[in-house]
Amino acid sequence: MFARSSTIYAQAPLIDTGIAHVRDTVMPRMSHVDGFVGLSLMVDRESGRCIATSAWLTEQAMQASRSLVDDIRADAAKVFGGPAQVEEWHIAVLHRAHHARPGTCMRTTWTRTDPSRVDAAVDSFKFETIRAIEDLPGFCSASLLVNQTDGRAVVTVGYDSRHALELSRRPALDVRETGARQAAVEVLDVGEFDLELAHLHVPELV
Repeated sequence: MFARSSTIYAQAPLIDTGIAHVRDTVMPRMSHVDGFVGLSLMVDRESGRCIATSAWLTEQAMQASRSLVDDIRADAAKVFGGPAQVEEWHIAVLHRAHHARPGTCMRTTWTRTDPSRVDAAVDSFKFETIRAIEDLPGFCSASLLVNQTDGRAVVTVGYDSRHALELSRRPALDVRETGARQAAVEVLDVGEFDLELAHLHVPELV
């Protein structure tokens, strides 16, 4: 399965209006697009960074949707008050202890490795790192999205509450550093978010 992420640095006074727009306008419009299997929205109110991620059954469906989704995204960006940066990914791993609940928070880590090492990095995450992630306080879910062409990847781990997210920071740092070393990946950025919308109907992929 595949995913497209749209990152917008929203104007703070417009964030709630933007969330409502994604829920009430974007979701209904996207639901009629062939191959679309759901959407999530993460928001960091402190920085204004908002990330909407849509999931697709196939790469062909994702590509075929581009022109229509471009218009939907442009409208959403206007509501949030900032331009959108778009990236497309292969969903390599998705594992849930349970589905997201109200109050779920996310920690996202962006990484990069040599493109020739992507498959090995995915295996390292599947068979080593994810076991350690499951032991973190309040673990809810974990996903790994990869770009095979340029070696970039995104790991997103969900936690049951803001409190659980905060409790996990130190042990998550240890897991991240160990996992990066084992997989020979460079950590580019780490962000923490509230999960405002959780409608990604992606099956377990491990």
